[in-house]
Amino acid sequence: MNLYSLFRSRFPADRQAPFLIEPDGTELSYRALEERTGRLAARLAELGVVPGDRVAIQAEKSVPGLLLYLATLRAGAVHLPLNPAYTASEIRYFLEDSEPALFVGDPALGTGARRSKTVAALAEGRPRSGVHFEDVARGPDDLAAILYTSGTTGRSKGAMLTHANLASNAETLREAWRFTAADRLLHALPIFHTHGLFVATNTILLAGGSMLFLPAFDLDEIVRLLPRATAMMGVPTHYTRLLSRADLGRDLVGHMRLFVSGSAPLSAETHREFEARTGHAIVERYGMTETSMNTSNPYEGPRVPGSVGPPLPGIEIRIADPATGAELAQGKVGGIEIRGPNVCKGYWRMPGKTAEAFRGDGFFISGDLGLIDEAGYVRIVGREKDLIITGGLNVYPAEVEAAIEALPGVAECAVIGVPHPDFGEAVVAVAISHPGAALGEQAMLSALAKSLAGYKRPKRIFLVDALPRNAMGKVRKNLLRERHAAVFSAF
Repeated sequence: MNLYSLFRSRFPADRQAPFLIEPDGTELSYRALEERTGRLAARLAELGVVPGDRVAIQAEKSVPGLLLYLATLRAGAVHLPLNPAYTASEIRYFLEDSEPALFVGDPALGTGARRSKTVAALAEGRPRSGVHFEDVARGPDDLAAILYTSGTTGRSKGAMLTHANLASNAETLREAWRFTAADRLLHALPIFHTHGLFVATNTILLAGGSMLFLPAFDLDEIVRLLPRATAMMGVPTHYTRLLSRADLGRDLVGHMRLFVSGSAPLSAETHREFEARTGHAIVERYGMTETSMNTSNPYEGPRVPGSVGPPLPGIEIRIADPATGAELAQGKVGGIEIRGPNVCKGYWRMPGKTAEAFRGDGFFISGDLGLIDEAGYVRIVGREKDLIITGGLNVYPAEVEAAIEALPGVAECAVIGVPHPDFGEAVVAVAISHPGAALGEQAMLSALAKSLAGYKRPKRIFLVDALPRNAMGKVRKNLLRERHAAVFSAF
């Protein structure tokens, strides 16, 4: 069960049909995809890569980088993509931990890595048969990829994803979001992350569709290419930037079939404004590095702002007491736990961390807090580590963020807990205004008195021009906590 062989079984009958189209119009057909990944897989074998070996790559998004992922699958090896923003010390850790047979990246960074060959770029070789490369047979539990988590504390953990994990999730998403060979996906996501690599690419391959492949998110290019697409997957900042364009309206996107958002929470206000402007309700979904996608607002049915929808078919979600694992009643907030064919095998060379991440009955402990409402939709209230306990009372950042973002003039905000000499922790908000809006801290605090209990209301609201984010647009709350840690130290 080699994942690539499954992809091939879904290729369009006309192999000249485009799989990938670059912004300048250059096309890569399905026939060329087959030939080039075969040559790359042959080159991996020539370099000594054998089934089960890791192949690491740190490079900017490119067509050759995407082809290397698929060639690695064909060779029976394990794809290990690394964020181009990682520093030299971070790369050393990943290479020492994973011990790849091959590292494609800066040769200076790969120097000294155990058993790893390092190349700056990988030239395509010739298939050993001269014509055809035979995919290496793989079992469903064999590893297809290792993705390192972007945790903000402790060592990054390598989530081990199998051929069956990725195949099941891509097939589930293809069906849930109704992708077909007629679809053309606007792809402006990184390919070192599950969103751009697995959710976008794998789903399109199983549908036999095509992609408009951008090297990065460029607002002008997105607007130029939208008329040629049928679907778009993005992160919330992509949609807020689109809303800043006066030309975003029904005429621009009337032909579009689907907009999907993930990787970070989409504010209810952004959801409502986008639908009002375009007529499209964004489909928000919920996934993780370790599990790919778990839930999704429905293709047909209510797409509820502030919710990530019900569990996807074949995936179980329960809400449990984080301390005991006891399942909680519907509507109660607790830890989100997941079981299904999408869940990773565990963490690379971390048996202790793997054991800690799973309950005895196989449910994966996500570290997210949420609830399941009366309609069966999952609502995420924050990470367990982001829970604020002020004066002995629990405050969930997502609830406070939603109340602040509902205020006129607020574009986005992040809510954190910081040390307080009296309450233990104090609620603090950091907010961004819409262009031209005049926000004032005291006026905002007064307005929140109508929607939030006193203990939930921020003690301070800081107005800033931008929030610190990671590569996928997720707010780095650990940095905000560091910046504002001493705000109440004089009390």
